[in-house]
Order: sequence, then C-alpha cells, then structure tokens
Amino acid sequence: MKRSSSHRAAAAGRRVAMGLVVLVLLVAGAWSSWDTAHHIVLAKGRDHGTVTVTGCGEEKCTGSFTPDSVSRERPRVTLDRSVAAREGDRFPVVVKPGSDAVVRTGLPGFLHAWVPLAGALLLAAFVIGGGLRMARTAWGVGTAGGALLVATFVAL
Repeated sequence: MKRSSSHRAAAAGRRVAMGLVVLVLLVAGAWSSWDTAHHIVLAKGRDHGTVTVTGCGEEKCTGSFTPDSVSRERPRVTLDRSVAAREGDRFPVVVKPGSDAVVRTGLPGFLHAWVPLAGALLLAAFVIGGGLRMARTAWGVGTAGGALLVATFVAL
C-alpha cells in the first residue's frame, strides 16, 4: 500500500524535529563544556601553577596557589569540588582571568571539562535511536559519551 503525501510529510517533520532536538542537546553540551574547557585549551598567557588544597566545602575547595613562572603567588584560590579534590592534594591548575578561581589542567582537567558534552552525547543517543530510528549511529554516539565519562572517572 502506498503512503499518502501527508504521512510522508509527517514523517519528515518528525525527523526534522528530532534532528533539531539532537542539535540543541549537542550544542548545549558543547557550550557548557567550553565554558571551562577554553581555560585549558587556550591557556597561553594565563597564570599556570600548582594548587595545594587546604579545605573543601559543599561546592568549592580552597587552597594556596604556587605559580610555575613569574606570576604572582595567591594565598587563596577556589576550585570546584567536583574535580575529586581532597585536603592535601596537589595538582596543576590555570587561573581564570580576573579572578582567584582556578581550573584543573592536564588530562584529568581536560576530560572533566568535557563532562557536560558527554552527558549531552548520552541523551542525544536516545533521541537518535528512538526518534530518528538510527540505531547504529545512536550506539556510536552513546558509546562516545559513555567512554568520555568513564575516562574522566578513571583520570580523576
């Protein structure tokens, strides 16, 4: 039996709508990740150093910053608690311009910065598989998101 033109139009509309949902998810995940990742990826000219964690609260940890170069030493900087920091830990960081907030660098910091994109990839995989009926693509996107999350967990 032939499909009517209205049925084909509805199917095309569904695919376009699901494609837009996937696009919004991935753009939002990349945008959210880039907010932190650009401090790591484009770190030239920023203050690099090592932080020694001295205490942690609910959401933030504090510590002292020892610069790698002629940057000024900072007695107290803050970083997100979600970077698996415990009191006494030392790791490389870069200072966010115009603040005393730092971002963890190196492979663990780089992977942690892209966690929002990993979550977006996992969510998009369900939309790709269910809404667009593209099972192999969905498995690939979901596997990429899951691999990024697992790599971040192992690195931190």
